[in-house]
Amino acid sequence: MHDPARGGESLMAFDFGERRIGVALGNTITGGARPLAVIEQTRREVRFSEIAALIEAWQPTRLVVGQPRFPDGADHPFAARCRRFANQLQGRFGLAVELVDERWTSALAPGRDPVDAEAAAILLQAVLDTLSSHAPIHSN
Repeated sequence: MHDPARGGESLMAFDFGERRIGVALGNTITGGARPLAVIEQTRREVRFSEIAALIEAWQPTRLVVGQPRFPDGADHPFAARCRRFANQLQGRFGLAVELVDERWTSALAPGRDPVDAEAAAILLQAVLDTLSSHAPIHSN
């Protein structure tokens, strides 16, 4: 949750996939991120219903979506789907959504389930680390 008195904000990150969406939560006060959930629904309306419940419960002030890229920095073919998902999040929930380079997050996630939520946490931790250094976090 956003804590204006302490200047903190809560962020929720998504590792978007066709079969699963990993979700992580973090905040700027502690600077830490943690895996939260894996949404294993393929029907769009059910997915967004589950996302709505998470947003309602955790009240993030900003959302982050992983943007897949090749090692050379070029967009992965799946990147367009991730941008569409980010636009849908922003349109449905009215929260700022940032697309962030997600190269290597799944590979860096520990070999335990749910790897999607772990990947989202790694992505979000990188964002929080960047915020603490006051550098821009956009991948575009």
